[in-house]
Amino acid sequence: SEDRPPFAEEIIKHFLPDVAEGHYHKIARKLGCEPVAVQEAVDFIRTLEPKPGSFLGDNNDTRYITPDIIVQKVGSDYVVLVNDNLSPYLKVNSYYQSLLKSGGMQASAFLKDRLDRALWLIRSIEQRRLTLYRVAEQIVKMQRNFLEEGIKHLQPMTLKDVAEAIGMHESTVSRATANKYVQTPRGLFPFKFFFSSGVSDGQGGRCSTRVIKKMIKELIEKENPQRPYSDQKLVEALREHEVVLSRRTVAKYREEMNIPGSHKRRRL
Repeated sequence: SEDRPPFAEEIIKHFLPDVAEGHYHKIARKLGCEPVAVQEAVDFIRTLEPKPGSFLGDNNDTRYITPDIIVQKVGSDYVVLVNDNLSPYLKVNSYYQSLLKSGGMQASAFLKDRLDRALWLIRSIEQRRLTLYRVAEQIVKMQRNFLEEGIKHLQPMTLKDVAEAIGMHESTVSRATANKYVQTPRGLFPFKFFFSSGVSDGQGGRCSTRVIKKMIKELIEKENPQRPYSDQKLVEALREHEVVLSRRTVAKYREEMNIPGSHKRRRL
């Protein structure tokens, strides 16, 4: 391409590991150019499609998410609705129920076994539906500030907290909410979005780890790219927001968001 910066091809062929490590000065020395030229080439490389033919395939993997629970605001309250379009409606066929009464002893025993299994399945589905509803109600109760104000007001809330509040075992809540979604006035979220631990906010309260990660991400997005924040600088910036964390914890959260360290984020 005529728009391709000098050295882009050489860097792709020979220096991608160094690019990943942010060793732009090393690349510049080996190519005999200025580090700024390396930065320009790397910026161009990052715009390229690593698998240029992938869009030509017949990709039918598009997935559309339909919420299992819908939370709506009605007046000053929030109402929890189960999306019945996703819940299978099951009932026992009346014909087989009549056979249970009129059939012979062997046939009746077989049909009774099948009827018991069918009723167990129906009860299990209804119980799972009820559990999901109760979990959603508890989320609305505990996360009202989030629903009103947004993600920065998300409260720490674990599976154990919810399970204890609704009188169920933690594993039961975990199974009921796995791969389930809830539509709220703030958007569509997997249930697991709401389950996070917390740390002290310096004011006697606790702050959700999910909120802290968002704060770290926003700080990095606004940093001077030529002088990116070290993890220690992020610790100090968070402390100004009354969030006290160790440098190791900040590094852990940053890595969980797949954000590289300051050395790799630095631009020339």
